[in-house]
Amino acid sequence: MSDITRYTQSNRAAWDASAAQHAQGPRWQRLLSGFAQPGFSTFDATATALLQRAGIQGGRVVQVGCNIGGEVLSCHALGAAACWGIDISAEFLHLADRLNQQAGHPARFVQADVYALPDVVPRDFDIALITIGVLNWMPDLPAFFRAVGGLLVPGGRLVVYETHPFLDMFEPAGATPHTPTRSYFRVQPDVLGQARVYDGSQAGAAPPSYWFAYPLGDVVTASVRAGFALKELREFAHCNREAAYHQYEGQGAQMPLCYTVLSRWAPASG
Repeated sequence: MSDITRYTQSNRAAWDASAAQHAQGPRWQRLLSGFAQPGFSTFDATATALLQRAGIQGGRVVQVGCNIGGEVLSCHALGAAACWGIDISAEFLHLADRLNQQAGHPARFVQADVYALPDVVPRDFDIALITIGVLNWMPDLPAFFRAVGGLLVPGGRLVVYETHPFLDMFEPAGATPHTPTRSYFRVQPDVLGQARVYDGSQAGAAPPSYWFAYPLGDVVTASVRAGFALKELREFAHCNREAAYHQYEGQGAQMPLCYTVLSRWAPASG
């Protein structure tokens, strides 16, 4: 087994073990009731504007690392003609199917490792969407971006809305949450042994998962070398992570908390 497969399969087991906690609590109930309403979207203003600039209206969209599928369904609400979601966790895709039943959209979900995509996944999408946290679970960024590019038509757009890697230097629940405790440039992945939850609830034990801290320059360089032509990179002062990280907003000396990328798939130009 390759190192990449070892990492991705361990991450898959951790996410599968975490899925049940995501189908509990007020957040899940809000999603169930929300997607029962026409036009419901989980996107904030930043994501909505970015996808509109990418030309989502009438386009074919694939989200890699779609989790419970809420953003895939939200792409339908923004006018996409076809929406697919890919995720390594079958258990999370069961939740995506439940939300899809509520929404009544024709979304498609496929369980797959992005490093070994099956033939059932089309290779003719107009937009590939990557959102918060996905990149940090990927053990090989260049191979990841090559795989994503392979899903797009020539000239297709890559849309990224991610948490800023600066935040990975801090521990929001620590004794000194505003003092960096980890290097921005650390190379070894963080090894985590708890279920992956976002709402502050108590996380139980789970198989080990591996979180890779990539500097922003590594992300952009890997995408360009894979064949993407960068159109825009923007950094923002608002937080798109869990509530514990919102304490870093509104500072006098404000650091960036999230960023967006819009690129065009043009492998011949590299």
